[in-house]
Amino acid sequence: MTPAPATSSGAAHPKIVVTGATGAVGRQVARLLAARASGPAAPTLFVRDPDKAAALGLAGTVVQGDYQDRDRLRETLEGADAVFVVTANPLRPEDDENILAAARAGGVRHAVKLSWLGVADPGADDLVARWNLRSEQALRESGLSWTVLRIRTPMSNALAWAPSIGEHGVVRSLGGDARTACVDPRDVAEVAVRALTEPEHASQVYALTGPQALSPREQTDILAEVLGRRLVFEEITEEEARAGWSRRYGDRIAQALLEGARRRAGGAAGRGDGTLERLIVRPPATFAAWAADHAGLFG
Repeated sequence: MTPAPATSSGAAHPKIVVTGATGAVGRQVARLLAARASGPAAPTLFVRDPDKAAALGLAGTVVQGDYQDRDRLRETLEGADAVFVVTANPLRPEDDENILAAARAGGVRHAVKLSWLGVADPGADDLVARWNLRSEQALRESGLSWTVLRIRTPMSNALAWAPSIGEHGVVRSLGGDARTACVDPRDVAEVAVRALTEPEHASQVYALTGPQALSPREQTDILAEVLGRRLVFEEITEEEARAGWSRRYGDRIAQALLEGARRRAGGAAGRGDGTLERLIVRPPATFAAWAADHAGLFG
């Protein structure tokens, strides 16, 4: 497919819909787009929880909806130029298909999909990997111009440790020595906005990694330095990790997360890639820099 222009309407700023707008990356995409435009050109934010969008201070037109509500999606995407596609439930693969069908019906020209770099890891054939690959394939077959952003673990995932850090000064995690080239969601969002507004990014699959491969144990040391307090890392077993994931996500997703953790332990996620630095034309943020900016969230 030939690259589509950023806007089919000829407006100075394209009309862009951000799905998953309260998520770690989506909220940053919404903020960058809002800083670029106002009024009718401000982004439209498709969210499940408008109160969360308000608490985050997100600017734009907030639309409450669910990806299973095809009519709501069609209304929201009607007349838009581009859409940022973020889905989060491997047990609902039809969510991507519903968004893309509504986008196509509404005249959207370009879609940028947030995906996971783990799909390219050797032996990646778990539920989460297959779901992401299916979603990418649906995008390629949608008839829209497209860009895929495959990211490593967002640095913001470390916020899951905030309660235990605040209460006990402890980080508990599986795979304490398994390194991952984690990435700042703000850097990913910068690439997403470029892909949503610049036609040269059409038909590209970008691997986006951070500048350092860090283990949870090393991240704990960095957080201790940033927070100015002693932190202890405690390794948990596979059984403990699986039980926690099962309580939160169910058994099928828990098993997929465990398989991913085993691949990370084998070094699959530690390889960096220079694509992010090339696209944002500056060094990507380090985990220390991200932690310093979010220190107040760790109690």
